[in-house]
Amino acid sequence: MIKNLLKYAGKYKWFALLSPLAIVLEVLIEVTIPLLMSVIVDCGISGQPIAEKDSFIADMLINLGFADKTGTDLIISLGVLMLGLACISLICGAAAAFFAAKAGMGFGAELRFGIFKKIQGFSFANVDKFSTGSLITRMTTDINMIQNAFMMAIRMLVRSPLMFTMAIIMAFSINKKLSLIFMCIAPVMFALILLIGSAAHKRFTKMFKKYDKFNTSIQENLIAIRVVKAFVRAKHEKDKFKVSNDELKDASIFAEKLIILNGPIMSVSIYSCIILILWVGSKLILGGNMQLGDLMSFITYIQQIFMSLMMVSMIFVMSVMAKTSMKRVSEVLEEKSDINDDSADENLKVKDGSIEFKNVSFKYSKNAENNVLKDIDFSIKSGETIGIIGGTGSAKSSLVQLIPRLYDVTEGEVTVGGINVKNYKLQELRDNVSMVLQTNVLFSGTIEENLRWGNENATLDEIRKAAKIAQADEFVMSFPDGYKTDLGQGGVNVSGGQKQRLCIARAILKNPKVLILDDSTSAVDTATDGKIREGMKNLLPETTKIIIAQRINSVQHADRIIVLDDGKIDDIGTHDELLSRNEIYKEVYVSQQEGKME
Repeated sequence: MIKNLLKYAGKYKWFALLSPLAIVLEVLIEVTIPLLMSVIVDCGISGQPIAEKDSFIADMLINLGFADKTGTDLIISLGVLMLGLACISLICGAAAAFFAAKAGMGFGAELRFGIFKKIQGFSFANVDKFSTGSLITRMTTDINMIQNAFMMAIRMLVRSPLMFTMAIIMAFSINKKLSLIFMCIAPVMFALILLIGSAAHKRFTKMFKKYDKFNTSIQENLIAIRVVKAFVRAKHEKDKFKVSNDELKDASIFAEKLIILNGPIMSVSIYSCIILILWVGSKLILGGNMQLGDLMSFITYIQQIFMSLMMVSMIFVMSVMAKTSMKRVSEVLEEKSDINDDSADENLKVKDGSIEFKNVSFKYSKNAENNVLKDIDFSIKSGETIGIIGGTGSAKSSLVQLIPRLYDVTEGEVTVGGINVKNYKLQELRDNVSMVLQTNVLFSGTIEENLRWGNENATLDEIRKAAKIAQADEFVMSFPDGYKTDLGQGGVNVSGGQKQRLCIARAILKNPKVLILDDSTSAVDTATDGKIREGMKNLLPETTKIIIAQRINSVQHADRIIVLDDGKIDDIGTHDELLSRNEIYKEVYVSQQEGKME
């Protein structure tokens, strides 16, 4: 899992390596400064000659020419040296932080793009597996957690063990007896940190699930805000949000309760140890077995040791939270798309719009008991107009979604242009099978930018031609900015019927061999609906047109009409043929005619 995630940090590996190198130099300087401080106290202040001090740092200073310096002269000289070392340490620390931030932020950006790219390759079945709210949480909260843990690891995984090791060596070199006090307390601290971390992991897993639910709740409300206002359901939505918000709050508090204990435990351990060291150290000084400067430097090293342990505990806490996030992100990255074209022929082209379903059955989940579509057999000639009608839940949309491989068949095969759809590259297939879904989606931007989704290289004349077929050109040109009119988020600046016509124009602009309209004129008046069908018939004669509709007058002029009932083909024929022999079709027709008369 970790190896799979770390490959996204490849572009920033040099920053990830430079940061630890800067940290090594920073730590070496930090463990040297307390030794210089002990020399200042014992030799500069107390007046002991450097030559008499039993310390390797004293020997180094003698070799550097400090042997003759005493009193104020020694204090100033060593003070300047310490200041210089502190400045170098500061520069190294800043450089390490910069390199770590560069690597961490870059890693997060690459990982975020990797997930987004992965999602773009998902089939509808894969998307159905993860809720939209969950995917948003994984791309934001989870990746932020991972990148922060990565930045911390780059710096602290080097700094902590190095400082811990160096400080222990220095502490033992000063006084072994005092070092034993720390060695007794450290195992207790480690045990408590491990105990807290293992318990916290389960709690954070639950917390992130609440995040998913929370984000989904917000997203649903924002998408359906007009419906909420229309049905005056604001109070209900507020109550629902409060429940979700409180659940997230309670889960967060429940998880953080354990993590919060980490700080006090470390603080109590550190100060208890320092008090014991001061008590024992003062007795050693009074007994003439230790110098004051050595005790001061020893306490500094103990603080560095505990500081490194604090860093370890922080890494541990962060890793507990990041572990859950890494698992959730890896689930998306490791999800295998149900639909792929790895074995498809790159040179295979869709020659025409002929379609054939051969003994096709389909269900959304492999574990589902019943098929949504059962034993579907029919063929469509290139250029034909086919209507599909049926009651709610008769699987009309499921049927046409198998043609561009939005889902794959469970049994049988679907062919386009005489070739199994699985043999085409997905881009080739979907470039030639254009579909207007039931849910009309427009994006932020101008009308022209939205229509160019169908063909990014289309000229304005081609755009207007497609819009004219979809009966959209007239209302677009009535806007002051015409095709440069901004649609707003989700196309809020146009009506439902106008949105449908723009989506149809966008699909036509692809110049496909197969055009599928999935109940795409439901918000359009009957007269405009007729003009759209007439325009497609006259101007797209070679394009196979499949029209799913609830209204019979939207499909009655089709070459043939397929009547679906409970996932099965009940009948296929022309409008007149079905009226004369098919009870379902006749019943729908009569009810709609009576509705018109009323």
